[in-house]
Amino acid sequence: MSDEIAIEKKTTEPGLLDLLLRSDAPDMLRQLPEKSFEVKRLSKIAGKPAVFRLRGLPYGRVQELRRLEEDVEVHIILAGCLEPDLRSPALMERYKAPTPAEAVKSLLLPGEIEDLSREIERLCGFRAWTIKEVKNG
Repeated sequence: MSDEIAIEKKTTEPGLLDLLLRSDAPDMLRQLPEKSFEVKRLSKIAGKPAVFRLRGLPYGRVQELRRLEEDVEVHIILAGCLEPDLRSPALMERYKAPTPAEAVKSLLLPGEIEDLSREIERLCGFRAWTIKEVKNG
């Protein structure tokens, strides 16, 4: 009798596939995580919070950026920064930069570039443990 109850319990609990098929399961091509981060040095200069709104990147974009040989962190920021618009022609003009990447390098310190890039990578699931080992699984 107890075996029947255990079998019945197993068949009524939703499996992983059922959970993945639910309508509220995220689509990581369309619902990328976002966060805001303040760059303290720029806040001090501006006299108000200098907040960068960042978003994770979809798989294909991450793979494209990984193929770059230089300034990968800068390009990650350009791809994952929603605000401010780091591709703004006015920003490029202000820093006399021929490209948005050069404007970012003129605007931010190397450590700030690395920190913002890493935060975008975290939003993509990198630089954090996104899985855990299941014992006896």
